Amino acid sequence: MDASTGTLIMILCYLFGSGLIIVEAFMPGFGIAGIAGAVLDISAIFLTNKYYGLVWSLVATLAVLVFVGIAVFFSYRSAMKGRLSKSPIVLKDTEAVGAPVLSAEDWTGREGTAVTALRPAGRVEIGGVRMNASTSGEFLAKGTAVKVVGTEGDHLVIRKI
Repeated sequence: MDASTGTLIMILCYLFGSGLIIVEAFMPGFGIAGIAGAVLDISAIFLTNKYYGLVWSLVATLAVLVFVGIAVFFSYRSAMKGRLSKSPIVLKDTEAVGAPVLSAEDWTGREGTAVTALRPAGRVEIGGVRMNASTSGEFLAKGTAVKVVGTEGDHLVIRKI
């Protein structure tokens, strides 16, 4: 392989590798895109070392690290303040923290709505507070009106209204 073909392959590896890492930064978890992007970027760094020497491969490594750092920063920022923070897959602080501490008697008789499907466990919203709940075994679809009939441990026992 001559130098011009190697340089073209090196540039394509940088572009596709960095692009896949950016895609992975905005996807939950770590999967195929991130692994493939890392392999392509590492291959590009080795090609840079082969055709341009150690100094340029170190510069390329630094450039990849800066690029990945910027992608992770914007991904984190999006998760905290952007459109991703409004996604239903991201848990909100108001769901887990700040629920009023009420006794079993205080919850019993209250009515609310199933936020998730209950199979037989899930989440319900009662008075603006999301809580863990379960039924006595039946399936309830999301959006079903429910009533609290008691508590068991840290979750509510509900039935369909």
